[in-house]
Amino acid sequence: MKLHHSIPLAAALCAFALPAARAQGVNPSAVMGSPLAGLAMPHTGTAMQESSYDRSGGNADMRPIMPGETLTMFEAQGSGVVRRFWLTIAPRFNKEIMRQTILRMYWDGETTPSVEVPVGDFFGVGFGEQVDFQSLPLNETSGGYNCYWPMPFHKSARWTVTNMSKHRIDAFYFNIDWTKYDRLDPNMRHFHAQWRRENPTTPGKNYTILEATGEGHYVGTAMFMQNRRGRGLGFLEGDEKVYIDGNTKPSLYGTGTEDYFSSGWYYDRGEYSALYHGIPIKDTKLGRISTYRWHIEDAIPFTKSIRFEIEHGAVSDSISDYSSVAYWYQSEPHAPFPPLPRNPADLLAWIPPEPVKFPGAVEGESLLSGAKASNGTVEEQIMDIWEGQWSNEEQLWWRGAGVGDTLTVTLPVKTAGSYELIGHFTKAADYGKAQVSVNGRKVGPELNFYSANVAPSGPMSLGRVTLPAGNVPVTITITGKDAASSGYLVGLDALVLKP
Repeated sequence: MKLHHSIPLAAALCAFALPAARAQGVNPSAVMGSPLAGLAMPHTGTAMQESSYDRSGGNADMRPIMPGETLTMFEAQGSGVVRRFWLTIAPRFNKEIMRQTILRMYWDGETTPSVEVPVGDFFGVGFGEQVDFQSLPLNETSGGYNCYWPMPFHKSARWTVTNMSKHRIDAFYFNIDWTKYDRLDPNMRHFHAQWRRENPTTPGKNYTILEATGEGHYVGTAMFMQNRRGRGLGFLEGDEKVYIDGNTKPSLYGTGTEDYFSSGWYYDRGEYSALYHGIPIKDTKLGRISTYRWHIEDAIPFTKSIRFEIEHGAVSDSISDYSSVAYWYQSEPHAPFPPLPRNPADLLAWIPPEPVKFPGAVEGESLLSGAKASNGTVEEQIMDIWEGQWSNEEQLWWRGAGVGDTLTVTLPVKTAGSYELIGHFTKAADYGKAQVSVNGRKVGPELNFYSANVAPSGPMSLGRVTLPAGNVPVTITITGKDAASSGYLVGLDALVLKP
């Protein structure tokens, strides 16, 4: 299990120890200078806890939940504020349970929940995964799931959890720590969290994170995005657009998805967690991102309505699996939530098909470790964002070289013999011409890799070669470029030895 770089939270989490009831003599503004400053002030109310402890006095401090069963975790009458919510679940790391177990919260006798989210997603990590991370209101640490969003209620609270999976939850442990008050400030708003998903996203239409009516303020987003056309992260080009109180033009208009989540350059430094933003999952093999952003210092107020959209790709042209959790506070009543999928299978993360590999192909990218270039840079490149079929959807990409430069790779040959050598390359507007040599002898004609559009070359025969068993050097020499080409790039998709 990976523990990501994080900012210490011990001091910051104390911010949520602030008493909620101004009416009972505690002024939250007195502690604005520091999260710790108010701890010496009187804290009113009555400390309460609901948990899964063994009512018989034994040590079976958990609740099993059978498939299809609903457990009522918490019921309270009167006024109070939930301060901390912790749980852990067995079996551990079961993706179906984490995505198909639904957490619901109801405030003040309402019949439709203010929170309706798969339990794993609620804590800020998508795809049914469990990944250790830390942030101010939510974290996952060493088997525990923790929530510090303050959740006030004026008359009552009721929480349920429903197991929609086919698996028995053997052990569902929980602690809900809350403070009971005689009354709360009537202006205190209820906590809301809503899950949405679009799989696949709709070309030309932005993804909607939240559409709500009433008076409130938006406090956070957790998003889980996966490319359905391969493993590229081009969907991160999408900008966020927030429409407040019925405005037809965005009140907030961002510059890119990872920019909104307080990062940059497609999260080029990888996974991290911080107080207000982070990325617990960056998976370039599956082309997916799990990321979060909390608007704790910059909550977005609205008096009538809010619509929060985000593009999937620069012009919402990425075909992806998008899901999200929106977190906000508002006065009741809230607008109806979009219904969860009827089929529990539609809650699960999308599993992409295995990339197509050409029969007998030695993948170009598999030759990277032994590749030697006289000049330029050699690297692996994912090709699935372009139309056409590349073997394994990747290539060995050689860039920054010029005429006369060479790239040598080592071709493994299992059995000595005579073969037809077939090359699969890439063509594009900035690619050059090249000559291939095997064991120091030229094979095949000069190859022209120019094309107005990025495209696979298709099979290019390099003629008959007689090869010994073992590792055979194959050298590509740049010989020039087409008159229409703007560069000398070379992309090797795969080599095939045909007996």
